[in-house]
Amino acid sequence: MHRFTGKSVLVTGAGSGLGRAIARAFAAEGASVIAAGRTAASLDETVALIEAAGGTAASVTADVTDSAQVRDLVARSVTRFGGLDVAVNNAGILRGGGPVGEVSEEDWDAVLRTNVTGVWLAMKHEIAHMKENGGGAIVNIASNLGAHKRIPNAGAYITSKAAVSALTRSAALDHIHQGVRINAVSPGAAAAPMSLRPGESEADRAERMRTENPLGRLAEAEEVAAAVLYLASPAAGAVVGTDLVVDSGASA
Repeated sequence: MHRFTGKSVLVTGAGSGLGRAIARAFAAEGASVIAAGRTAASLDETVALIEAAGGTAASVTADVTDSAQVRDLVARSVTRFGGLDVAVNNAGILRGGGPVGEVSEEDWDAVLRTNVTGVWLAMKHEIAHMKENGGGAIVNIASNLGAHKRIPNAGAYITSKAAVSALTRSAALDHIHQGVRINAVSPGAAAAPMSLRPGESEADRAERMRTENPLGRLAEAEEVAAAVLYLASPAAGAVVGTDLVVDSGASA
């Protein structure tokens, strides 16, 4: 399928894991992809993988917590590929493990700044362009931890991702009349580095998933990417403000 031929797509946090898988999936369906993140080397690897498969991509380094950098990121995306049709706000961090009362202020601030304010800043500048240029689709990456499920010792991350879900729904209502359609995907444990516990191997993780997830396995990164592409595609034209959970049944 080539649902995104002729479309320009921006993916933040595209240097590894789910962000890389999402960027590659859009490119495989014809999109010109801007891979954004803080580390140039990993972004260049993503671009190289896309180009090796016959796709089109470019990298832009940007910190989503810095409004000026995000504004510049959107401007450079528009300049590079002639517009911005789809944005996927995937950049996020996992810090501040432990009981809520013991999380450091530094960790709390860092998680909320990246995972919530970073998504808001990205949407702010993406929407500013899209609403003046025929609209577009935005997909934010939340998590099944947050609005859908809680576990001990992850309060900062859970709070941040619940906020992304609520922010997505609010933004969707605010901007759909301007032609900007906004949704979220909430992955559970997926085949990406963030789902590995300290000292855990991929084999250990697979064994843990056999009992933790009703499906008996974690989601593949490509399965999460498929959900993102659906929400960004014309087939989801009437889907507004939803939060699509892809977590192998963990929060069911």
